[in-house]
Amino acid sequence: MTGKQGRAAAGDGTPEGSTTGEAPRRTPAAGAPATPEERPGDGNENGNGNGNGNGEGRGDGIGGPARTDRTDRTDRTDTVSAVVRQWQAVRPDLDTGPMEIIGRVNRCAALLQQAEDAPLRRAGLSRPEFDVLGALRRQGHELTPGELARETYSSGAAVTKRLKQLTERGLVERRGDSRDRRVAHLRLTDAGRDLVDGIMPEQLAYESAALSAMDDGRQGELADLLGELLSRLEGQMRSLGV
Repeated sequence: MTGKQGRAAAGDGTPEGSTTGEAPRRTPAAGAPATPEERPGDGNENGNGNGNGNGEGRGDGIGGPARTDRTDRTDRTDTVSAVVRQWQAVRPDLDTGPMEIIGRVNRCAALLQQAEDAPLRRAGLSRPEFDVLGALRRQGHELTPGELARETYSSGAAVTKRLKQLTERGLVERRGDSRDRRVAHLRLTDAGRDLVDGIMPEQLAYESAALSAMDDGRQGELADLLGELLSRLEGQMRSLGV
């Protein structure tokens, strides 16, 4: 057995195709800002940048294996990608990973709500007013103003104002409490119920069309990931008393 064969049999830890023990790095396209995978760590970022040299970083620099769970960001053409590339060009030291997620969540929410508000505007409703009607419809029973405030994540004063407008339009009716005149019980009128039942199918149809490019499996995966994020955020808000 030659020396070369002996080293191959014993294994010297060098990856196939490499003579240095390091995975080869991609070369960015000319003029393109380096992505986080292409920027080497400096070994002193405590896991918040490109790796700290001992495998405790995010695994996208010298301190760990290259990430393989994200598509090459330079191929993306959405508006958030352009913003991220601009920040990487002027501040390459910043980790823009969170922006790529939160920015897209915010942008998607804005676009979806803009389209979903169209039938509300035709009905002469604002989004907060429809939220009140929707809460009464899905609960299926009377609610107090305080309960509506909790259901719609609104202040008591804001709910009182919306209820006044909806009552004047004949969409909501109020019933006093026989034991406590300070308490009111609210429910939809027939006109209010018909209005909600007419708008909801239109909104759901638009949402289905917006998601149609994704198969059921990917939609379920996205729903799970967003649900996990939302649960964490709601838990943080509760712990802060918000």
